[in-house]
Amino acid sequence: MTRPLTRRAFQTRIARLLTGLSVLTLAAGLMPASSAHAQDGGSDEPLRFAVGPFQPTASDTRTAYEPFFKHIADELGRDYELTVTNDWAGIAIALANEQVDIAWMGPWGYVLANNEGGAEAIATVKYDGKPTYHAIILANAEKEIGTFPADAKGMSISFADVGSTSGWLIPTYWFQTQGIDPKTFFQYREGASHAANEIAVSDGQTDLATDYDRNRNVMVESGAVDPDAAKVVWTSDPLPNDPLVVRKDFDPALTQKIREIVTAITPEEAKTIMPEHYTGWVAADHSSYRMIEDAGLAVGKLQKR
Repeated sequence: MTRPLTRRAFQTRIARLLTGLSVLTLAAGLMPASSAHAQDGGSDEPLRFAVGPFQPTASDTRTAYEPFFKHIADELGRDYELTVTNDWAGIAIALANEQVDIAWMGPWGYVLANNEGGAEAIATVKYDGKPTYHAIILANAEKEIGTFPADAKGMSISFADVGSTSGWLIPTYWFQTQGIDPKTFFQYREGASHAANEIAVSDGQTDLATDYDRNRNVMVESGAVDPDAAKVVWTSDPLPNDPLVVRKDFDPALTQKIREIVTAITPEEAKTIMPEHYTGWVAADHSSYRMIEDAGLAVGKLQKR
C-alpha cells in the first residue's frame, strides 16, 4: 500500500510538478488566455481559472470549457486567465500554491487539493441533469470474461494517472475491498489519460482499462471509438460529479457570488456555455465529496487530519 505523503514530501512534489507544469504549458503553447472586458468597478487583478485534461487534447479542453469561465468573468465584470493543465495533479498543486483562484477539477483531485492546500468545493456540475456519474472498467471485446475480476487475472490493465477519481482512486479502492492488489493481480500500468485508455482497450493495446461512463459516452458519440470494440465489465456506485473549487482564503463574498452565478445557469443556457451534456450546477461543499475522501484514506493516499 502506498504510504501517505508527509507535508515536506508534498511541498517538494509541488515545487517539482509546478515547474514541470510550467514547462509543459509553455511547450504546448498553452499560455493562459485572457479576456479584456473589465467593467467599471471591477478589480484590476484577473480571475485565474484552471481546468484539467477532460478532453483528448489541451486545445480541445480549452475550446469546450472556456465559454463557461468567460461567463463567470462577464457576470462579475472581471478580466480572467484560463490555464489548461496536462494532468490531474497539476490543478491541486496550483491551488495549493495560490497560482489559481478557481478550478473545474475531478473529485479526487479536489480532495487532494483540500487535504493539502485547503481548497473548497462550492458547486457540483450536473451531467444530463444528474450530479453523479460512474467509474467503469472496460475489456477488449474479444476477451472472454464471464466473472470479473476472477476471469481477468493476469490480463494487462491500464489505469489512469493517480490524480483521477474514476481512472485510479475508485477502482483501486474497490479492488482493495475485494482483497486484490491490481499491481500483482494484473499486468499493471498507470498514468494514461481517459481518452488514451478508451482507444488502447478498443484497439487491443491493453486487455482492460479504467474510464468513466461520461467520457465513454462522449467518445462513442463522437466516433472516436467503436462501441462494439470494448465492453464494460465493472461499474462503480454513483460518484459525485466534478466540483467547482476555490483556493484557500479566496474572498468569501466573491465565492458566494460565483456559486450563485453557476447555480443559476439553466439547461438551455448551459447548451451555449458548457460542454455537451452538462446542464448546470448544484451548490456543494466539502461534505459532498466525503465518500471520495474516505476512499483516499482507505488506499493510503491521504493523511487523516
